[in-house]
Amino acid sequence: MASEFHTDIAAVQRIDAVPRILEVICRTTGMGFAAVARVTEERWIACAVRDGIQFGLQPGGELKVATTICHEIRQSGEPVIIDHVAQDQTYCGHPTPAMYGFQSYISMPIVLADGTFFGTLCAIDPKPARINTPETIDTFKLFAELIAFHLDASERLASSEASLLSERLTSELREQFIAVLGHDLRNPLASIDAGAKLLLKTPLNEKASGIVAMMQNSAGRMSGLINDVLDFARGRLGGGLTLKRVADRSLQPVLAQVIAELNASWPDRVIEIQFALTKPIHCDHTRVAQLFSNLLGNALAYGAGSLPIRVQATTERDTFELSVSNAGEPIPPAALERLFQPFTRGAVRPSQQGLGLGLYIASEIARAHGGALDVVSTADETRFTFRMPLVPS
Repeated sequence: MASEFHTDIAAVQRIDAVPRILEVICRTTGMGFAAVARVTEERWIACAVRDGIQFGLQPGGELKVATTICHEIRQSGEPVIIDHVAQDQTYCGHPTPAMYGFQSYISMPIVLADGTFFGTLCAIDPKPARINTPETIDTFKLFAELIAFHLDASERLASSEASLLSERLTSELREQFIAVLGHDLRNPLASIDAGAKLLLKTPLNEKASGIVAMMQNSAGRMSGLINDVLDFARGRLGGGLTLKRVADRSLQPVLAQVIAELNASWPDRVIEIQFALTKPIHCDHTRVAQLFSNLLGNALAYGAGSLPIRVQATTERDTFELSVSNAGEPIPPAALERLFQPFTRGAVRPSQQGLGLGLYIASEIARAHGGALDVVSTADETRFTFRMPLVPS
């Protein structure tokens, strides 16, 4: 059996209509042998057979392709129909009928939807038969198209099953990846941070204290990177960020805390604040704080140091709007197009520390709230604006 063609043979064997097709062909034409053959440039393989003349082929059986007329059909793409070899001007001297002992022959190409030649639907008999008629030709053509249709459907099904398996494996890898980030990396990092805090409670010289402080800063930075990658995995691979919305707690103290924390790290910078939050905001306070911290941190890092950062937060009509603006060098137009894409840090801000996930995650937080994060950058100012409905739709 031609094992390398087992997939093609199995595909034909799975078509329930094929045995019936071969039976109908033999009964209506009076021919004794009918087959579905896989024909390539180098091989002729029987995929399904009805043999009433003891021709001797079984599914998986092979003929030398160069000795078959199917080889010529593969090259021309046209069917061949012979009522009586001895009386046929084209094939009376052809070596194939003499080699295989037939007088009547019909073979119809099986062509897949993408134009690929699969093989032939063929029939032979040692006796002449009246088969070169429109009815017989149309029947063979219809059967060949039906077989091609089923082969295409089988291929699509196999492809879909492979895709489902791939998605299942991807899902498992995603869960493992998130588990590693959420547990296996955070736990040792927490141990390092706890150890550093214990060391700071013991007598240390100035150099040792500086080293421990650097360890704490590194641990904090690593924790931030893990959070960013974890959010990326959940947002990009896990179907989106999940929110814990509340509307019975003011958002203003949360925003003020973010400002205070960042101002402590940038004591020489001026942050001008304008809050007008007069209505409840149905949102995830922690996520909005994360978004705001990212925007304000970027403004402090890349805005003109001599000019203030402006923060505005308002609730007007049915919309919450939060904006952060700074003066300084504008973001190039080409960079603006991909600013909210993940891992674009190097192309946008070459000196920026991090993975380039901050603005992507901020935009995902906005999207999860049913809102949007926009940016406008000119020579006068760069302004990031987050807008979302006060109440989710």
